Amino acid sequence: MRHAAAALGLSWTLLAATSGCVHTVRSKPLQPGFLRSDAHRVGQVWVPPGRFVMGTDEATRAELAAQDLPRWVAGELASECPAHEVVIGRGFWIDRCETSNAEFAAFVADGGYGRRELWADAGWAWLASQPAGSRPAPCEADKPDQPRAGITWYEAEAYARWRGGRLPTEAEWEYAARGPRSLRYPWGDAFDASRCTVVDATAPTPVGGLPAGASWVGALDMSGNVMEWVADWLDVGGYATQLPGAQDPTGPATGKIKVEKGGWWGAPAFAARCAYRHFEDPPSYADHHIGVRVVTPVDD
Repeated sequence: MRHAAAALGLSWTLLAATSGCVHTVRSKPLQPGFLRSDAHRVGQVWVPPGRFVMGTDEATRAELAAQDLPRWVAGELASECPAHEVVIGRGFWIDRCETSNAEFAAFVADGGYGRRELWADAGWAWLASQPAGSRPAPCEADKPDQPRAGITWYEAEAYARWRGGRLPTEAEWEYAARGPRSLRYPWGDAFDASRCTVVDATAPTPVGGLPAGASWVGALDMSGNVMEWVADWLDVGGYATQLPGAQDPTGPATGKIKVEKGGWWGAPAFAARCAYRHFEDPPSYADHHIGVRVVTPVDD
């Protein structure tokens, strides 16, 4: 049995039972990517505290802007600038894979849509406004191992609470994807279509099916397959006002649009970058390109 300890990820303890007693066998620092299963048997990897450069620098912005990109890119790209250093002050567990249909079905089967304690006030009000029996909406790619899409931010938040966690902040998500080296993609700085379900894809693939696309902590499908809801409200000019070295930023307190990260199946390569911020969907929106992964606090 493994037990993760120490709030900043400084150690973990391996325990063993002998003659009905529990003894400490080994203790050492948690390493980036250390794998565990949470209380719902979902695989998670350890992301230690650290710092990285979030967003996109001016040289990269100029390089991207010179490409033949869709019209909508110009406005989105500006929201990624300027690049700025961010400190992640506490380590955390993040799901190794995007939430699958099978994993989300367990939340539904456990009465997740009827448990008031799992829903924030706004989410509960939204749920009450939906036709009876209409949620969750059917998922077009409905195999058990495909990512669960077609859920709103409100549903994603309730699922995360059921798991004993929460949605990642945008900074946490981007750090788990690109790491201290601030890579452009989870695997490096050059796009590689074989490592992600993005360009010309006509449907999502099974979660975790492309291990060559893993991030520095071993998180999979952080580029493509489905976009993922994060906790933050979108502020398109927010990076310009953030102080260098800001610790654990959470975005504005209120807003109308929630950020999604990671690109989606069928998207251009531009959207597969770790810094990409999707920019148009309120928390009540859902479609077959948007899913979720969960962060669990270190005191779990």
